Amino acid sequence: MLPFSNMPYGPAPAWCFPLTEACMYIITAICVWHAYRKGIGHISWLLGGLCFGLLLEYINVYTSSGYFYGRFTIMLGTAPRNIPFCIGCGWAVIIYSSRLFSDRLGLPLWAAAALDSLLALNIDLSMDVVAYRLHMWHWDWVSRGLPGNALSGQWFGVPYGNFYGWLLVVFFYSLFGRLLERVSGKAAWKAVFPLLSVLLSQIALYISLFPLAALLKSLWGITSLHRLIFILLMLMVFVCAGFRRRQPVAAVPWPLAAWIVPVWFHVYFLCWLFLGGFSGENNLMTTAAVLNAAIGLLIHLPPLFRKPGITFLTDRR
Repeated sequence: MLPFSNMPYGPAPAWCFPLTEACMYIITAICVWHAYRKGIGHISWLLGGLCFGLLLEYINVYTSSGYFYGRFTIMLGTAPRNIPFCIGCGWAVIIYSSRLFSDRLGLPLWAAAALDSLLALNIDLSMDVVAYRLHMWHWDWVSRGLPGNALSGQWFGVPYGNFYGWLLVVFFYSLFGRLLERVSGKAAWKAVFPLLSVLLSQIALYISLFPLAALLKSLWGITSLHRLIFILLMLMVFVCAGFRRRQPVAAVPWPLAAWIVPVWFHVYFLCWLFLGGFSGENNLMTTAAVLNAAIGLLIHLPPLFRKPGITFLTDRR
């Protein structure tokens, strides 16, 4: 018996979900330890990402925004509109590790927030297609009247709007958080600003995903794909412009928390692409998954091999 009639894949192996959940908690613990050693600003940033992730997932599932989750060990809420706690942890560590990377580049505020978003999207592109086929979460194409889209619709069964949302979630949280940090350097304020960032981000996200999206579609027929392409290009422009204005940053050791998160996501879900038998479904999907994982690994692993004392930046002359 298939979990969903329009999906040709049966349930994941019994050990798949517990293994995924355990790994997620391990890398969360690594990030928590790193944040604890760095101080209150890092701790609050990580916890803010956790709260934001859980909040937005709960709202999306509760309002029946087109998807629901499989059964993990620790679930929050009431079935069937409940969410796995490890998903909130996933949001937290992705946001946290992305900032650890972008902070090493000395980028201005808008460019740093844009880069955080693009790094998070790179991880999501490796994860969603595979996790969806493992039934970790499910997009309900049937209720949309498009059962044929289960595997081939939009991005191999994943709605374009999902990626648009990923970019906005990370961008708003990173942008507002960095802006609020500039108001005061006091420790007490550092503990509060992520909560304010969550509130501002949730408001901006709601406006972008609902009234603004509906207005753009009704007036000019702009779809989720058009919005995704636009925001992608905009963020890339921010990053490119930011590299021209970057500031030298002192060389520091490349922490485990900065690279273990993207490396685990890319390697873990790439392995499941083949172990789950999904790689034979669509050659284009498999090629895109491998290339995306390779890009992520090429971005995050080279700093591990840099000699101590060599700056990560080339100073401007």
